Amino acid sequence: SVSSESAALPALPPLEEPAFVPVSTIADPVPLPVPVSTVAQGVSSQCDMAEELSRQLEDILNTYCVEDNGEDGDNLPNGQSHGPVLNGLANEKELNVKPEDVKVNAGGAEKEKVKIQEKKKVKGLGKEITLLMQTLNTLSTPEEKLAGLCKKYADLLEEQRNSQKQMRVLQKKQSQLVQETDHLKKEHSKAILARSKLESLCRELQRHNRTLKEDGTQRARVEEEKRKVVTSHFQVTLNDIQAQMELHNERNASLRLENSELAEKLKKLIQQYELREEVCGLEWGVWFGLLKEAVESQRMCELMKQQEVHLKQQLSLYTEKFEEFQTTLSKSNEVFTTFKQEMEKMTKKIKKLEKETTMYRTRWESSNKALLNMAEEKTLQDREFDSLQGKVGKLEKLCRALQNERNELSKRVQGLSTGPGDDNSPGDESTSLPPTDSQEPSPDPDTTTPSSPRPCSHGCHCGPELDTENQACAAPLTAQE
Repeated sequence: SVSSESAALPALPPLEEPAFVPVSTIADPVPLPVPVSTVAQGVSSQCDMAEELSRQLEDILNTYCVEDNGEDGDNLPNGQSHGPVLNGLANEKELNVKPEDVKVNAGGAEKEKVKIQEKKKVKGLGKEITLLMQTLNTLSTPEEKLAGLCKKYADLLEEQRNSQKQMRVLQKKQSQLVQETDHLKKEHSKAILARSKLESLCRELQRHNRTLKEDGTQRARVEEEKRKVVTSHFQVTLNDIQAQMELHNERNASLRLENSELAEKLKKLIQQYELREEVCGLEWGVWFGLLKEAVESQRMCELMKQQEVHLKQQLSLYTEKFEEFQTTLSKSNEVFTTFKQEMEKMTKKIKKLEKETTMYRTRWESSNKALLNMAEEKTLQDREFDSLQGKVGKLEKLCRALQNERNELSKRVQGLSTGPGDDNSPGDESTSLPPTDSQEPSPDPDTTTPSSPRPCSHGCHCGPELDTENQACAAPLTAQE
């Protein structure tokens, strides 16, 4: 069943999505100084590993499913289809029986069957001989007895031919069954190899999933730490910039006030200088110093403007880096979505494989039932064949015995005709001789084998001479055969 196979396979752990911090939760825009090359390398390695696992799975399916069905599909009789017996692996212990044990058990069973059949043959032979002798005793003349024996022999010969034909058909069926069993054993071994490879592939997939999970969590932690460090650093720099801007604003305001005051003083001085041009000789140095201070303050104002431009450029650079950080976050989200899609594809493939294994198991069970039915038919046919062979042997022995009896009778008739009846007329001699002596040939001594006289049963009223005559009659029949 599918539940037993799913229990045999190692359970895949559920994947956990790494916790990503959305961009809206970040308090301030954060630049990302970390290079993107490390993230790209990690994603490429994950994709390569997933492609390698999928390629291995396709190779296993191609080698153990497609090729076997394509090559061996024509070898099975009656258009039977077969595939890798993946669902039959639960009965692996039952099928892994040593061939030596099977041979020993089969040999012992066959010997016992042969002994039982021999005993049955001996019992049946005695009964049939007694019945045949009783029927022969009912007949009056030896010609009638011989005709009855010939008819019985012809019937038995026809039965033997029919049994031989049936035996050939059964032998063909037996060879087909042996081929099918060999093929099923090969498929079973291939299915075991496919199972081991699939289990190793599942372990690699679980290991890959664990590494991906650990990498994702570790990256999320590293990114979170980097984000916190960058946000803290950026917050500090922003605070410094704001403090410096406040200081510069205060200085600029103070400088503007000083400039306005100096301009007013300069105007007053110019008026005083025009009024008191002759009296400012001693005060020239003081006014010259004040002029230098005004120039210096103006130069400082220009420097502050340049610093303001530089700070604006730095602010624009920080904004660009923050935009780059947002793009990298979007790329990482896309990579995670692709990985999730690949995992869904893998789960679909696994479900499809489970369906195929259930289908193949049903096919294997049907073929196994057909094999058992054919084996039962074969045992029945073998029993019938053995019984027919025993009957044929018995009839051959009876025929030999009757031939011997006929020969003995013919010899007696010849002895009677040549003995005290010499003074009889030739016409009487011709009437006394049986027609069988002139028509049938004498038995060949090379082909006939002497057989020991067998006593009749208690039900038979014939003497020992009749038994020897039966044996003598059976010899020429064997020579004719």
